[in-house]
This record gives sequence, C-alpha cells and structure tokens, in this order.
Amino acid sequence: MLDSTEHSIEQCRVDINQAVSAIETIILGKRNQIKLAVCCLLAGGHCLIEDIPGVGKTTLSQSIAQVFGLDFNRIQFTSDLLPADILGVSIYDANKQVFNFHPGPIFSHFVLADEINRATPKTQSALLEAMEERQISVEGETHKLDEPFFVIGTQNPLDQSGTFPLPESQLDRFMMKIQLGYPDADAERALLSGKNPREKMFRIQPSMTLDRFLQLQENVDQIHSAGPLLLYVQSLIQATRNPGVFVYGISPRAGLAIIRASKTWAMMNGRSHVEPGDVQAIFAAVCEHRLTATEQHSKPVKSMIEDLLEAVAIP
Repeated sequence: MLDSTEHSIEQCRVDINQAVSAIETIILGKRNQIKLAVCCLLAGGHCLIEDIPGVGKTTLSQSIAQVFGLDFNRIQFTSDLLPADILGVSIYDANKQVFNFHPGPIFSHFVLADEINRATPKTQSALLEAMEERQISVEGETHKLDEPFFVIGTQNPLDQSGTFPLPESQLDRFMMKIQLGYPDADAERALLSGKNPREKMFRIQPSMTLDRFLQLQENVDQIHSAGPLLLYVQSLIQATRNPGVFVYGISPRAGLAIIRASKTWAMMNGRSHVEPGDVQAIFAAVCEHRLTATEQHSKPVKSMIEDLLEAVAIP
C-alpha cells in the first residue's frame, strides 16, 4: 500500500501526464521537449525556446497556458518596442490630479516574449527584474506580479537578420533552453494530413484548475534529494568550471535550478526522491545556454555536456 506522500506524488504524476498528453495532441512527436517545458513551468522557472520560425514555438507556448488554465499574454518583440510597452505606464488623471498606473502585458500568469532577440538590449532588460523578483519598478513604485508568473521567450537563431544576442544576465534568468527542431517523418505526415494545430489548440480544455497547478508547484518541495545526489550535482557543476573546456562555469543560481528541475522531473515520474537519471535528463536544458566553449573546442556545447555527463562518476 502507498503511504499518503507516495499517493500524493503518484497523483501528481497522473495529473501532469494527462496535461502533457493533451499538449502532445497539438505539438506532435515532441514529448521530451514538452515534458522539459512543463518541468520548467512547475519548477517555477522561465524557459527559452530557440529555433527557426515555423516549427511550433508559439503554438507550444499557447498550448501549455491553455492546458494549465493560465492567463496568457503574448508580447511581440520588435526593434521599436519600448520598456513601457511591456511593463506599463503612469498616466495623469487631470480630474483627480494624480498619476494612475496602467499595467502592461507583463501582468499575467503566462507571458510569451515572442522573438525576444529582435528587441534592443534596453527593452530586453525590462524583463530582468520581473523574471528574478516577480515584481517591476516603474517611476519609483514597485508593483508585484501575479502568481504563478512564467515567461517563455522564443528566439530565432542569431545568424538570422534583425536579431540582437541576449546578454548573459538575461540568459541566466531562463532556467532552461530547449529546441523543438523539425518533426520526424511520422509526426510530419500526421501534421500534414490533420487539422490545423492552432484550431485544435483553441478547442482544448484545461486539464486542471489554477489551485491544483499551484499545489503541484508546492509539492516539488516534498521531493527528497539525498546527500550523495547533491555531491553528484556538485561534481557536475565543478566539471563545467574547467577553464580549458568552458569559458565560464555555471553559476550558483544555475546549480539551484538543476536541483529544482531535478526534483520536478522526479515528481513528474512519480518518485518522492531524486535519482541521478533525473539530473541527467534536465542537465543539458539547464546548462547549455549558460556555457560557452573555449576556442580550442569545435564541438557543439550540447555534445560537450553529454561528454561531461559520461565522464563524471555517479557516487
């Protein structure tokens, strides 16, 4: 018989799997990427999706918000977008002789920062406080954001025209970075022969209430990470700080993100404790956008991370 904690975790697995399966009816053949995005959301982090236009970045974002029943706002980032267009602005009321703050689209549970790297660095930086502190400061006043608060940023590859690279401080605010890539042959055939995914998305019903979603986020704290597991994570972190391999190693913030995401991945698989496999499942998504290979290495960073995971022994 399952005890109450194990039963609770098993119910979490069932509820999350139902939500993932619903999203998978819209985004075909990308179950692992969907699970990583959902893991990031439940872990309380923000997710960056980098890929070419047309592979489903925006549709995935809207589908997640729809399935989890979250308020959704989409901000189209362009070169002329201003910080006030995101955060909001104070407008003078002549009758009352006061300034009234009019919230911008950042005030939502789920914000899609679409093509975030098409905006100027000044506008990109408007998200920094919101993503880290869950609040914004406008004209000397602080405004709390809604809970939960989740940002999915989509960006096109930097070799495409009209893009500005995200600074390291902005990249570090994203817990994970994922790539969707082209669908496989079976998924693409099903896509071509079926209905428009966006039409299906707008008909899909939420899989859970907002209260249940918040409860799932709280349940992540119940997942146990043993001492040897923490030593394993610490060994992986230290391996990234090898100056002969990466320019900079990952930060303590990234280390906390690894633990949080690993706990969430364990919960998604119905376990009350973290295993090394949970760490390995999320490690590349958490670390790839935070690492830059030194000049003598020509391999992609993702491949170097895979080599690192093979080289570091599990206690």
